[in-house]
Amino acid sequence: MLAPTSSQKFLSYITGLLTVCGWQASVASAGYLSGTMIQGLIALTDSSYTSHSWHGMLLYWAAIFFAVFINTVISSLLPKFEGLILILHILGFFAILLPLLIFSSPHNSAGEVFTSFLNGGGWPTQGLSFFVGITGSVFAFVGADSAVHMSEEIQNASIVVPRSIMLSIVLNGTLGFGMILATLFCLDMTNISAVLDTDTGYPFMEIFLQATNSTAGAATMASIITVLGLCSAVGLLASASRMSWSFARDRGLPGWRLLQRVDPRTSVPVWAIAVTTLIACLLSIINIGSEVAFNDAISLTVASLNSSYLMASGLLLYRRCRGDIKSLSDLDSGVYSDLTNTAGSPLTWGPWHIPGAFGIFVNAVACMYMVVILFFSFWPPATPVTAATMNFSSLVTGAVVVFGVVYYAVWGRKVYTGPVIEIEQKSRGNSFR
Repeated sequence: MLAPTSSQKFLSYITGLLTVCGWQASVASAGYLSGTMIQGLIALTDSSYTSHSWHGMLLYWAAIFFAVFINTVISSLLPKFEGLILILHILGFFAILLPLLIFSSPHNSAGEVFTSFLNGGGWPTQGLSFFVGITGSVFAFVGADSAVHMSEEIQNASIVVPRSIMLSIVLNGTLGFGMILATLFCLDMTNISAVLDTDTGYPFMEIFLQATNSTAGAATMASIITVLGLCSAVGLLASASRMSWSFARDRGLPGWRLLQRVDPRTSVPVWAIAVTTLIACLLSIINIGSEVAFNDAISLTVASLNSSYLMASGLLLYRRCRGDIKSLSDLDSGVYSDLTNTAGSPLTWGPWHIPGAFGIFVNAVACMYMVVILFFSFWPPATPVTAATMNFSSLVTGAVVVFGVVYYAVWGRKVYTGPVIEIEQKSRGNSFR
C-alpha cells in the first residue's frame, strides 16, 4: 500500500516472503539456543560430559516440541502462559543481578567498563571491529514486531499492538542494559580468554561461575536464562506460524491451500505450525554435518527481517516526504470512506504515529540504521577468513530473493493479488463478510 502503484504487488510479495523466511529462521534460532544452553548447563555441572552435535539436535527438537505443545494442545492458555513468563522474566532479572553483584569481588572500575575495547576479530581498526560485532546485539532486537503478526487475534489491535511493542522495548531494553552493566562490572578482565573459551559454550555461564565461585549457584542463575530462552520459542513459533498462515491465505506460498487452514475448534493454524516445526527440525540436521552451514541458514533471522523492515520503512519515508498520508478527518465522506490503507485507497495515519518533521527524521534514522546493519551482517566475524569462519549469509539471503523472484514470475503473480482484506458491512442489524 506504500509502494508506487506499478510495483505494489511485486514489492508486497518480496517483503512478505522475506518476513516469512526470517521468522522461520528465528524459530530455528530459538530451538538451537535453547538446546545448546541445556548442553552448557550439563557441561557446567558435570566436567566429564563430552558434548556432541547430535545431543544438541535432540535437545533442540525437545525445545521445539515444547513450543508446539503450548501452541496447539493448550493454545487457549497461551495468553496466561505469556503472562507467567513476564513475571518470571522480571523476577529472574533480580534473581541473577543481586547474586552477581553481591558475590563478585572485586568489581571493575567504571573506567575499565566504559573505556576498554577489545578487537578479537583482528580487524585493522576498533571502529570496524565495533560494526562487525554489532550484529550479535542486533539479533536481540529482531522480532520486536512479533505482536503485529498476532493482530487478527487481538481486540483493538491498532492501539494494543503498538503499545505492547513499545512497552516490550522499554522494559527489555532497561533490564538488558542493567544486566550488561552488571556483567561487565563483574567480568574478570585479567582472564577474558577463559570466559570466551568456556566448555559450556556460553560466556555468561562462566561469568556466573567466576562471580559466585559456586557451581550450584551459577547453574541456578543460568537455568533462569535457559528457561526464558525455552519459553521464547513458544512466542516465536506462534508469530512465525501466523505469518506463514497469513501469507498462505494471500496465496503467496507454495501449498497455500493447505497452509491457510485453521482448526475449526481452536482457530489455530495447525498446518502452518506443523510446517514451521518441520522446517525447524530439518534445519537442525544441518548442524550435525556443519555448524557453519547451520549458522548461515539461520542468519536469515537478521538479514531477511531487517531487509523487510528496510523496505517498509523506506517506502514509509517516501510517502511521508510526498505528504501522501492523511488523517481520517481529511478524507471526504463517502460509501467507501472507511476503507483505507489498502491498494488503490487513501493512506491514513493510525492512532500511533510521530507527526511532522520529527517523524521524517526518525524514519530516516531508522533507514540508515538498517542499511548499516544489513551491510555488516554479511561480514565474517574475524580475519583472516577461512572456510570455517566465512559468513555465507549473503548467499542464503540472495538465494531466498532469487527463489522469490522466480516463483513470482512463474506462478506467484498469477495467484497472488496482495493481502486479503476482510470487510464487514452492517445493514439492518446484520453483518456480512
